[in-house]
Amino acid sequence: MPMRQMKESSEQHLVIKTHLQNSMNPVQKHPKTAQNGKGPPPHEPQNAKPHNQTSPSSKNRGRRRGRGGRKSDQSDVFMRPSSRPCTVADKPVLANQGGPLVTDIPHGCVENGSNKCGMEMGFPSSSKSLTFAPRPGYGQIGTKCIVKANHFFTELPEKDLNQYDVTITPEVVSRTVNRAIMNELVKLYKESDLGMRLPAYDGRKSLYTAGELPFAWKEFKIKLVDEEDGINGPKREREYKVVIKFVARANLHHLGQFLAGKRADAPKEALQILDIVLRELSTRRYCPVGRSFFSPDIRAPQRLGEGLESWCGFYQSIRPTQMGLSLNIDMSSAAFIEALPVIEFVGQLLGKDVISRPLSDSDRVKIKKALRGVKVEVTHRGNVRRKYRVSGLTSQPTRELVFPVDDNSTMKSVVEYFQEMYGFTIQHAHLPCLQVGNQKKANYLPMEACKIVEGQRYTKRLNERQITALLKVTCQRPRDHENDILQTVQHNAYDQDPYAKEFGIKISEKLASVEARILPAPWLKYHETGKEKDCLPQVGQWNMMNKKMINGMTVSRWACINFSRSVQESVARGFCNELAQMCQVSGMEFNPEPVIPVHMARPDQVEKALKHVYHASMNKLKGKELELLLAILPDNNGSLYGDLKRICETDLGLISQCCLTKHVFKISKQYLANVSLKINVKMGGRNTVLLDAISCRIPLVSDIPTIIFGADVTHPENGEDSSPSIAAVVASQDWPEVTKYAGLVCAQAHRQELIQDLYKTWHDPARGTVSGGMIRDLLVSFRKATGQKPLRIIFYRDGVSEGQFYQVLLYELDAIRKACASLEPNYQPPVTFIVVQKRHHTRLFANNHRDRNSTDRSGNILPGTVVDSKICHPTEFDFYLCSHAGIQGTSRPAHYHVLWDENNFTADGIQSLTNNLCYTYARCTRSVSVVPPAYYAHLAAFRARFYMEPEMQENGSNGGGGGGGHANKATRASGETGVRPLPALKENVKRVMFYC
Repeated sequence: MPMRQMKESSEQHLVIKTHLQNSMNPVQKHPKTAQNGKGPPPHEPQNAKPHNQTSPSSKNRGRRRGRGGRKSDQSDVFMRPSSRPCTVADKPVLANQGGPLVTDIPHGCVENGSNKCGMEMGFPSSSKSLTFAPRPGYGQIGTKCIVKANHFFTELPEKDLNQYDVTITPEVVSRTVNRAIMNELVKLYKESDLGMRLPAYDGRKSLYTAGELPFAWKEFKIKLVDEEDGINGPKREREYKVVIKFVARANLHHLGQFLAGKRADAPKEALQILDIVLRELSTRRYCPVGRSFFSPDIRAPQRLGEGLESWCGFYQSIRPTQMGLSLNIDMSSAAFIEALPVIEFVGQLLGKDVISRPLSDSDRVKIKKALRGVKVEVTHRGNVRRKYRVSGLTSQPTRELVFPVDDNSTMKSVVEYFQEMYGFTIQHAHLPCLQVGNQKKANYLPMEACKIVEGQRYTKRLNERQITALLKVTCQRPRDHENDILQTVQHNAYDQDPYAKEFGIKISEKLASVEARILPAPWLKYHETGKEKDCLPQVGQWNMMNKKMINGMTVSRWACINFSRSVQESVARGFCNELAQMCQVSGMEFNPEPVIPVHMARPDQVEKALKHVYHASMNKLKGKELELLLAILPDNNGSLYGDLKRICETDLGLISQCCLTKHVFKISKQYLANVSLKINVKMGGRNTVLLDAISCRIPLVSDIPTIIFGADVTHPENGEDSSPSIAAVVASQDWPEVTKYAGLVCAQAHRQELIQDLYKTWHDPARGTVSGGMIRDLLVSFRKATGQKPLRIIFYRDGVSEGQFYQVLLYELDAIRKACASLEPNYQPPVTFIVVQKRHHTRLFANNHRDRNSTDRSGNILPGTVVDSKICHPTEFDFYLCSHAGIQGTSRPAHYHVLWDENNFTADGIQSLTNNLCYTYARCTRSVSVVPPAYYAHLAAFRARFYMEPEMQENGSNGGGGGGGHANKATRASGETGVRPLPALKENVKRVMFYC
């Protein structure tokens, strides 16, 4: 959405909100609830009324309406009043967020739980006036226990932190050179001009000191010798001018207040300075990559194949937490290019002897791709180890290469030049040369005279074998992981770190001990006709034995297509038979006979084969639709899977289920049971639901129609610099069960994190301005499916980093508001906006690894473990939840951050809801590590990558081609180049969980 449009939206809200307040009852005064988030237990009998509540519904609803809720009996355009209310007498008292309740609202505006009525808008138009939801108290539900976290308490220094600006001329791009210049300056002038100060430097423009330098502005001249030039000969020397100028003093008092919870805004500068100070020594010792440091000395590198190896390292970041400053340290691994002679590297890359066998054209392409941008050093000049960056590969072999040696265009061959100049005889003249330096003035280096420089991270895509090898290295049992972290902290010896000492920073060597709670697993409801009608999962898992799906669907018209040459027709038929039987046992009705016999097809004719099966089935069924297509694929099927999904879901409107050859031959009951779960939800069924949902006992979900959204954006892989990012939004389509999610996807500008198509308008010649977008469409489909309109929105947003919280919340909450308002005047259901993060480095370990009762089988903490104190944010509403049982390696808890909460969730309320939802994931009988709506959005976005037409996948987005779609206009309007819209999903596909 264009930013201009976004700014204009504030006026629109003004109107919406003032109308809205007029239609509200005044909020009633009632005693402030305790700040601990406690309410009456949610599992009281239906008729029991809490003592401290006179009229439970009116009180809570009044408060909710004060945040933009709406009377459900109000006349409406969007739909009729709730026809299936799920009433409940034991609604918990909501913990108050942020101070006394507002008793009277002039034109009302309650901003995120605190009374801020300076503005009449429902939502601020800039991040200046935006405050995130404050913590409403701490959770109490669950069995209390102690866990250890990889956070190390850091004492706040008492000294003043000063920032200086650094200007180096001539300008240097490389941080390494900048650091070398600054090291030289400190070595020469520390005891004189710098007044004994040891500054920390960020490698670019900023220098930090503890206490002031003796000057506010000073110029230094620094000579730097190029160490890469020979040991005996003359070395090249460069002179730099360095100007250091005082900029500001960082306020540590502000940081202290923030950590104590007395201020809501984090002093980013002070935190940044401390982070740089603590990274200074490691930056000198190791190879820095992002926030991590790597070295071949931490652990012996492991070969990954094709010239790559894995280096072990550690991640380090300073974080503000409730216990004060904390240093978060975790182990990490990354792929590096092995420091091999280039010929050996090429041999490994191609998996063949390149000295005796000629290179093919495809070999050359592979070598060029792998070596472009890589630094090499020459080995033919004795002690002179000049370094160069590879820019390309010659198309001719070395023996044919000639170049001009003077201005008269006197040509000399590369072989002669190296012999005469360096006395170096080129042995393998049949190989091409490396081109180094810029393309205009090509420099040729024979492969055999070059070696790859150590410490270069590999940033391109790893192949399957390399990923498997890297995972093997990184996958550690929790006990070993914890020991490695402790060893790293001891090895880093922060107490001996001259920079930490200079700045007065002290770091504990012990993991933080944190109070945690283990939330109980929810009861799950299955069909009444099964032997087991409900089930209580044990340690995050259960199975389908003796159970039937709560809503098993009917499959009467299906076909099977076999793309695997090794699977004979009789084997394919037998497999389909077994699968049909398992679907029936699990509670579906499944016709054992396909519409047409199993169709054998070649993988390279996927479109032809699919259309044949589709039309042959239609003819046989006299125009009735095929309901399901089973497809047997080879184990390594390249683009076949993606092509099949694209054609089925965007062209033919077919629901498909793919099965790999290895599973067809080795039929296991567990595999068939899992596939039947997937088929049922793809057909529109439900496998299980929360028992509390059926009996209307989920706080702030069961009382009024509630829609739960999940949203995610997936970006193209590193190295792809033009292909679009893909956004996906899913939303629950059933209430009160909240288990079925419809999904929508769209392409947007490369690496754009804000979801562009949440709400959009465009001009239609006949209808004028038309509203649309993913939120609006999903709200409408919820209403069609349930006969009600959502009176509450819970929005789980995946994939947002901390630096983007403000931006994403401002833009996307605004889009949600507009989508609601476009459906009906005054329609503004209260919204809770929660960011879900998996890419963080907090790990939780059992307090005692030997205690079998406090770990699961993999040695990880138990599923349901939640932490909302000590290592969490000083004032904001966040928590860590490990909702799944570990399988191998160390479990990574999900980090949930409630950025905006108009529904007044208690800590217990949102933590229990999130944990319970993790047991409703459709594809397996395990609780999952991320709340299902966010997980489904991720799956849908991943699926949509396959919808991009092949040439789009190859060359990235094709500037504006395919024209005329709304997505095109919306993306262009936001100042981006045109992004070709994805082909539309067929209507029957949209309605079901096709992405499962």
